[in-house]
Amino acid sequence: MTTERHTWIAFLRAINLGATRKFPKQAIAAAVVRAGGTNVETYINTGNVRFDHPVGDRAEMESILEEAFAADRFFEVPTICVTPAELKVIANDAAAVGAGHEGRQFVFLCKDHSDPSSREALVARAGEGERVYVIGRAVHLLTENFQQTKITNAVVERHIATSTNRNLNVIRTLADKWA
Repeated sequence: MTTERHTWIAFLRAINLGATRKFPKQAIAAAVVRAGGTNVETYINTGNVRFDHPVGDRAEMESILEEAFAADRFFEVPTICVTPAELKVIANDAAAVGAGHEGRQFVFLCKDHSDPSSREALVARAGEGERVYVIGRAVHLLTENFQQTKITNAVVERHIATSTNRNLNVIRTLADKWA
């Protein structure tokens, strides 16, 4: 009898940013395997990992990974999981909202969906020359200068949920590679 396996793509938040939060991709892959993952692949050293696992519930999978990562690293690693189909939709949404935009584009992947008032409050926080779109569990930011944006992970988390961001190139590459 074979156990059904679900394919997940996990995005880790706040790793490899300073001397105390190092989590190389080989260690990420090993922790995912210890947590029951198979067919594990990573992409660049910013915390992107694809794997198969018997757990099919997103929140449960995130919890399993967060426990495994904390046990390996001795610090919390907030983790957002999506399916390959969800990642494809996020990449397609990013292409649609960014059409014609010549600046930088980022996608914040969130643990949970937002309510209408939270979405409105977040969109209202955008600075001059910025546009924000909240679609599903993703926040799409179009900006000229990411270092000066008013839309940060902390702001997204205050309005919606735990999040991590990736630039458009990473989202496109991962969608092409893993979705």
